Amino acid sequence: MISDASESLSLAIIALGSNLGAPCQQLRRAMAHLRRHSEGQYLESNIYRTSPEAMPEGSPDFANAIVAIETRQTAFELLAFLQSLEVFFGRPAEHKKNTSRVLDLDLITLGRQVIQSDRLILPHPRAQSRRFVLQPLVDILPDFIFPGSETHASQGLDDLADSNVVLWDQ
Repeated sequence: MISDASESLSLAIIALGSNLGAPCQQLRRAMAHLRRHSEGQYLESNIYRTSPEAMPEGSPDFANAIVAIETRQTAFELLAFLQSLEVFFGRPAEHKKNTSRVLDLDLITLGRQVIQSDRLILPHPRAQSRRFVLQPLVDILPDFIFPGSETHASQGLDDLADSNVVLWDQ
């Protein structure tokens, strides 16, 4: 029997970040929403404290984590859901790049899809070079291989320069 593609689940990797309000609590609340949104497997990483990158001087540290969910949604449907969740948490729909935020949700991958559009690029173009993405990803999926790559996430993490990514004091 050939299954309908709409019935198959794809694994979505989602990066979470926050540096306003109570960042760790914001991520826990967002994780609860994503857990309920998952249509199958759900995995979540530890929460890490990271120094802001390419941000104004004096910006607060970020809380960062990774969640993996299974979904039947298309990449654009999932992106719309993530953006609506950011707005629900208080992030303006229109916002400047590299500014502090109450919640930032980035779709890193969806299955093995490769997408190049003005709305979405998959896999996320900078994910493999960011320790604050790879460190939590290795917590839950150390053998994950990004579409178009041959390197496991754990190997990619070992290749990155050391940076200030530590477990959030919980």
